[in-house]
Amino acid sequence: MIDAYLRSFEAFSRNGGAAAPEWARALRLSAITRFETLGFPTTRNEDWHFTSVAPIADAALTPLTSPSGRVEAAQLAPFLFSDDWHQLVFVNGRFDAALSRTDALPDGVRVLPLAQAYDELPILVEQHLGRIASFDAHSFTALNTAFLHDGAVIHVTADVEVAKPIHLVFVSDAAAVNGAMHPRNLIVLDRFAKATVLETYCTTARGAGAYLTNAVTEASIGDGATLTHLKLQRESAQAYHVGTFDARQGRDSHLVSFSFATGAALSRTNIYTELRGEGCGATLNGLYLGDAEQTIDHQTRIEHVEPNCYSRELYKGILDGASHGVFNGKVYVHPEAQKTDGKQTNNTLLLSEKAQIDTKPQLEIFADDVKCTHGATVGRLDETSLFYMKSRGIDARTARELLTYAFAADVLETIELAEVRDGLEAATLRRYAGRA
Repeated sequence: MIDAYLRSFEAFSRNGGAAAPEWARALRLSAITRFETLGFPTTRNEDWHFTSVAPIADAALTPLTSPSGRVEAAQLAPFLFSDDWHQLVFVNGRFDAALSRTDALPDGVRVLPLAQAYDELPILVEQHLGRIASFDAHSFTALNTAFLHDGAVIHVTADVEVAKPIHLVFVSDAAAVNGAMHPRNLIVLDRFAKATVLETYCTTARGAGAYLTNAVTEASIGDGATLTHLKLQRESAQAYHVGTFDARQGRDSHLVSFSFATGAALSRTNIYTELRGEGCGATLNGLYLGDAEQTIDHQTRIEHVEPNCYSRELYKGILDGASHGVFNGKVYVHPEAQKTDGKQTNNTLLLSEKAQIDTKPQLEIFADDVKCTHGATVGRLDETSLFYMKSRGIDARTARELLTYAFAADVLETIELAEVRDGLEAATLRRYAGRA
């Protein structure tokens, strides 16, 4: 199947991809060459040991390199949280101006599609795009970079705080079936800037067939800046999804990340950050909900490069049916990163006998003055709590629903954005209501 991607790359380079600047075309050529060498990862690769991507590698998925499909505003409404947020919408991987809304941006803030950013922010895009998310050892990042064409560019200048969230919506419809989309996003926050960015991956054509979303977001977080980033993966049950978020943090900066994954037959979310400045911190939280035969995989990597930095991770999962969850979290502490304070936790609730989780929290520490802990728990609903609730007149089904919801709500309550927190809590409660 590698040959099919090479042929698609040649066609893409002759047609829609030719409009990019010369440096971007050179970057794409390097990426497809690297992808040809790497191929798709296998379970022999340590980072993919528990997740086979054979369904993606074996599928005949054609990269979508031109606009296709049509989504109406009413179809998009269930995936939105407010009519007042800044919003860029991409349908089947291509920018849709009619569904987007950026007319009320404050001074010092740019939110625009990549093709427009090439012309209007050429220096910024060239300085950062492809410089953060490396494809040397990452097949899907190489594939994304090879088909680099559309996505969002966000730039917040120094000392500017964006009061309203910026929502990037990537929606697919029936025209995406048997296709592959490779959106590429770039977020740049200058020193002391502050912004909240949501990425939503969703579909209006549930049950239509398989497609691949292979997304990469790069983030440069300047000295003293704060980025709150939320990724909501709600693809169709037949879809494949690979999403990578890769950040570089400056001195005294902060990254707050939340990943919500509930869709796709096979999904993988990579969240990487390097704490490259003294005094910065990263908080990575997430919730994954699996059912039927879904595979939901999360991999995180936090690199403590400089001293006096902290990191916190809390990922929770609820798995039902014959679903398979994977959590692989690594905290890497460089020799210079003294006074590092890191904590990592993964908790998974199994609702059926066939559900399973592979969890692998990791610490690699090369400094001697640090405080780092990690841990993982896997279990079923607590029978004592169930008995206690039933003894007070709550029926068994309701008791299970409430305990399951409470397990999820614990991590959902870490979301500071009320609209998202309340919306995901309501969706989670609906998901488990009525289950025996």
